[in-house]
Amino acid sequence: MGVTKKILVIPGDGIGQEVTAWGKKVLETIAANYKHTFTFDEGIMGHVAIEATGDPLPDSTLEKARQSDAILFGAIGHAKYDNDPTLKVRPEQGLLKIRKELGLYANLRPIKLFDDLLQASSIKPEILQGADILFFRELTGDVYFGEKNRSEDRNSASDLMIYHKYEVERIARKAYEAARTRRKKLCSVDKANVLEASRLWREVVQAIAKDYPDVETEHMFVDNAAMQLIKDPKRFDVVVTGNLFGDILTDEASQIAGSMGMLASASVGDSIGFYEPIHGSAHDIAGKGIANPLASVLSAALLLDISFGLKDESQRVIRAVDATLRQGYRTMDIANKHTPNEFVLGTDAMGAQVLKNLN
Repeated sequence: MGVTKKILVIPGDGIGQEVTAWGKKVLETIAANYKHTFTFDEGIMGHVAIEATGDPLPDSTLEKARQSDAILFGAIGHAKYDNDPTLKVRPEQGLLKIRKELGLYANLRPIKLFDDLLQASSIKPEILQGADILFFRELTGDVYFGEKNRSEDRNSASDLMIYHKYEVERIARKAYEAARTRRKKLCSVDKANVLEASRLWREVVQAIAKDYPDVETEHMFVDNAAMQLIKDPKRFDVVVTGNLFGDILTDEASQIAGSMGMLASASVGDSIGFYEPIHGSAHDIAGKGIANPLASVLSAALLLDISFGLKDESQRVIRAVDATLRQGYRTMDIANKHTPNEFVLGTDAMGAQVLKNLN
């Protein structure tokens, strides 16, 4: 019996336009193969939305998001904002707003290796092999949402790092529940030796840990965690941390997988899920047809699993990606010129090869 679902596609900026097209095609293929009914709508957000409406998240897009069962997102950003920090309206404001409005407080980032990409990482294969990490990054608190100030003379600035007990509790419980389905190990990352917000974080996680005696809990300072991720990634199973630390650590962990172009993420709360690659808009390669679409494809796999509960369909997408890599197909970001029998493809050819393996 097929399911009927509404999916909003927000391509966003830069290569988001190119890669999201393949995430959508994967979902369409799964729907056809399994007799599901997926209806799609499209919205704008980020730089393209600012250019069109003056707003990084127009009300029309937000309303479409609220009416959807899941959202497939691309990327936002533009070099003009990076080069001019004084601009008041910025693409990132749209992303922060949609997270807040939809209650997307937990960002899940699986760091799972494909054996055929071990050589794509800058880390030695013998250190990497077997690494399988699931990050839970808190998404609606911390310095990103705390009070911000700039002095009248513009010579000093501050961002308030703030957490409430309930914010830590809800993401910690999600992380513990996930750990129970994996290797039953959870590492909570903070900076409790220096920051009061981190001391609250640790106190709350310690209290919740008592409800999960079957899960081994470890607390680690963020600087040590950054080192251990590179030194011994296999030691980690589920990692839960705050917004700022999670932002940095998951980008670092992209090197475990070889490229940001391989990593998907899910932002979830208690209803709608928001699925996106962790890479940015990459305007330097936008329009060249060389962006890696696999992170968007794997984001579609996460969407099928987490929002729709279609685990078999999700695993079929992952197997199609694995098969494509085993056949030697690569995009430029994961190619290794020293490896024989590799075929470097552009965005569309790589996406088409995944679809071929999906059918």
